[in-house]
Amino acid sequence: MNVVIDASAAVGLVLAMPGTESFTPLLEQAAFVAAPDLYVAEVGNAMWKYRKANLLPMARCELALEQIISLPDRFEPSSTLYIEAFALACRHLHPVCDVLYLVLARRTNATILTMDRRLAALAEKLEIQIFIPLAK
Repeated sequence: MNVVIDASAAVGLVLAMPGTESFTPLLEQAAFVAAPDLYVAEVGNAMWKYRKANLLPMARCELALEQIISLPDRFEPSSTLYIEAFALACRHLHPVCDVLYLVLARRTNATILTMDRRLAALAEKLEIQIFIPLAK
């Protein structure tokens, strides 16, 4: 199995948010884990928000960011995905930054790991494999 991990899943997993423990076996079994290169900026921004809101100390944010960045085995350049992602985003009224994950998953026959229910709904509509943990 191939996996594409999005920023919401990665941040949730590393910060041990409820439900994300179900991602671990999928990541361990994956032949490879990928993300678009945009992932680095998205997770960096997420950790910056935790720090800015004083929800986590600087050292914890830095450690979490390092762990999050280490989850994918490879980063796909957004420059190879954007044309298809832009067309899908316009057709389905969904942000390009999210659709990059869908295009990468479709191209690699991967399952997307996400906490984003709107992204999951679009993946289902496009018949792209998705794994989203059940709400507790």
